[in-house]
Amino acid sequence: MFAVVIIAGKQYKVTPGDRVVVDRLKRNVGDTVVLQDVLLAGNGKTLVGAPTLPNISVKAKILSHEKGEKVEVRRFKSKVRYRRHIGFRPLRTKLEILSVGA
Repeated sequence: MFAVVIIAGKQYKVTPGDRVVVDRLKRNVGDTVVLQDVLLAGNGKTLVGAPTLPNISVKAKILSHEKGEKVEVRRFKSKVRYRRHIGFRPLRTKLEILSVGA
């Protein structure tokens, strides 16, 4: 069975056993998270929510918290010597999908 779920404001297609890296969740490592915002689910028959499916949830386990790849933002305006540079590493959470279903 697969599902399209909203995690931290972004949509992910998940199946049991998948490992997904998402934006930082404010939970501890080892906690089990129940995700209720399921937009679409399928197992031979596809169920589409309007906007979400009320009876289906996704269970996930938090494996680790880590930093992502460095993101560099540069701004430049021609002819006025305006240059700005900023870089940061976004905080990420690695999840393992345990189950998809009711």
